[in-house]
Amino acid sequence: MTSPSEDPADLDRAAPEAEIAARAAAVRNWGRWGEADVLGTLNFIEPAKRVEAAALVREGTVVSLSQAFDTNGPQKGWRRRTNPVHTMTDTGTDAERGSQGFPHGIGGADDVIAMPLQCSTQWDGLGHIFDHGNAWNGRRAGDVVTSDGDLVTGIEHAASVIVSRGVLLDVGRHLEPDTGELADGYAITARDLESTIAAQGPSSAVGRGDIVVVRTGQYARARRDGWGDYAGGPAPGLSLTTAAWLHRTEIAAIATDTWGFEVRPNEFDVPAFQPLHQVAIPNMGLTIGEMWDLDGLAEICAQRGQWDFLLSAAPLPITGAVGSPINPVAIL
Repeated sequence: MTSPSEDPADLDRAAPEAEIAARAAAVRNWGRWGEADVLGTLNFIEPAKRVEAAALVREGTVVSLSQAFDTNGPQKGWRRRTNPVHTMTDTGTDAERGSQGFPHGIGGADDVIAMPLQCSTQWDGLGHIFDHGNAWNGRRAGDVVTSDGDLVTGIEHAASVIVSRGVLLDVGRHLEPDTGELADGYAITARDLESTIAAQGPSSAVGRGDIVVVRTGQYARARRDGWGDYAGGPAPGLSLTTAAWLHRTEIAAIATDTWGFEVRPNEFDVPAFQPLHQVAIPNMGLTIGEMWDLDGLAEICAQRGQWDFLLSAAPLPITGAVGSPINPVAIL
């Protein structure tokens, strides 16, 4: 079978179904780790990879890669995605007034938060996206995710898994050195990823079990100019044609500083929605991260000329969830 082209110019912009199907077939990992698998490409993270990653820690510098979780976030209510609502259930005022009912003068504060699991920095789990009714590993979507949650590939299975060598590919800085920001709608190609690696040097080489974080610069722009249409609007991101690169590199996971990971608008002249998600999650078994803050890490990596680090990005073990908020940290 001829492999699909990795040049976006060769995409048939009137045929998303055919283009998605060709790439899904080319990268499909169903059965690769057995019929019962629940981790997909996270299986590439082996103990030796974590030992390799731990050796990258030289100074003990820790950088959070998370956006804030508060009401000033980017969400606008699409498909009931809202920003977090944080409510205090006990306060210092209650303690001062002695209204909490505790003995010998002790008081306290308590709080609760209500939010969609994918409203800020997060992982897309393997139960998040389906392809023609199929979930990861060829299971029927309705057998996997029900009103009780993801009964098979819930995000809790990854709770102790996502610690590995992280690699920052600052594509924004590489392609747009004056601004460090790719234009909305720019489709990042496999050639762009490889040229970024070549420009950054050996520490950004990508291989099996690595977690790749791609900086486009869109988050920096949103932080400076306001959210605008950051959530769901035009954005730089990976081209559908990078599916083969994501597959052959055998990376464990990938994350970006954008809302949707892939380029928006998507690369078709007829209705289409997140075609790379449709290829990568249910077919390849790839865990995808979105809305990561990579700006501080990018500055440190550029100053040091070192682009790899120990990355810890555990999801909350929320039973049956198809995604999870996270506070990923890079340790250098």
